[in-house]
Amino acid sequence: MAMVEKKSPARILFLILNTILMVLIAFVCFVPIWHVIMASISDPGLVDKNTGLILFPLGKVSINGYKYVLSYNNVWIGYRNTIFYVVAQCLITGVLTVVAGYILSRKRFQFRGILMGIISFTMLFNGGMIPTYMVVRDLHMLDTRWAMLIPSALNVFYIIIMRTSIQTIPDSLEESATIDGAGELTIMFKIILPLSKATFAVILLFIAVAKWNEWFPALLYLSDNSRYPLQMFLRDILIKQTDFTSSSDALDQTQLYKVLVKYCVIVVSTLPILCVYPFVQKYFVTGVMIGSVKG
Repeated sequence: MAMVEKKSPARILFLILNTILMVLIAFVCFVPIWHVIMASISDPGLVDKNTGLILFPLGKVSINGYKYVLSYNNVWIGYRNTIFYVVAQCLITGVLTVVAGYILSRKRFQFRGILMGIISFTMLFNGGMIPTYMVVRDLHMLDTRWAMLIPSALNVFYIIIMRTSIQTIPDSLEESATIDGAGELTIMFKIILPLSKATFAVILLFIAVAKWNEWFPALLYLSDNSRYPLQMFLRDILIKQTDFTSSSDALDQTQLYKVLVKYCVIVVSTLPILCVYPFVQKYFVTGVMIGSVKG
C-alpha cells in the first residue's frame, strides 16, 4: 500500500497561497493577450471609443482588420525576412555556442580561465552603439542581411549556460569515446550535444524569441525595406501610424480602422512564436536548472 504524505497546516497554507499567487500571475500575463485578441475581432468604431479592457468582442465579430493587414504586402515580406533571420541566427549562434561552451569546459585547455575572463568582461563593458556601427560599416555589411546576423552571433550568457551544462557530463564518457577513436568534433556533436539537448533547446528558444522581436539593428543597419524584419513594419504601424493603401473601396476608412489594425498586427506578429513555445517549454525548466547548479 502506498504511503500517503501527511501535510502539516503550514504546508497546506503554503500550497494554497502558492496556488493563488500562480493563478494571479497567470491571469496578469494572459489578460493583455486576451484583450488584444478580442479587440482585433471587434467593431472598429467601438474599439476606437473604448478606453478599458476588452474581454469580449465589441459589437459584431469581424475579421476585416486581419484582411487589411494580410493585404499589406510588407507584412509578408516581413514574415519571410524574420523567419530567415530566426533560422539563420539559431544555426549560427547555436553552433558557435556549443563550440565555445565545449572548449571552455575542457580542463585540458590551459587558457580557459583567461579566455573565460575576457569573454565575461564583455558582459559588463562593450564598445557601444556607435563603435559597433562603425565596425559593421567598415566590414561593408551595411544594408545586407549579414548586419542582422554577425553582430549578434555570440552571446556570453548562452556560452556560460552551455559551458556549465557540459561540465555536468562525466569525463569518463569523453575518455571512452577517445579510446574508441572518436575525434573532438565527433565527441562534441554526437556525445556531448545530445546529452545537453535540454539546455541547447532553451538557448535556441532564447535566440528565436529575441530575434523574432528584434527591430533596432534593422533600424541602424538597413535602409532597403525589402530586408526589413516583420517588427520593423509593426513599428511603422504602431509609432508612425502607417496608412494602409489598397484598391479596395473599404480601405477608404483608414482612420477608422487604424486602431483596429494595430491590434491585428500585434496578433499576426506574435502568434507564430506563441505557437512554437509549447513544443520547447518542456525543456525550459530542465535546461535553466542545469545551467544554474554549477558555475
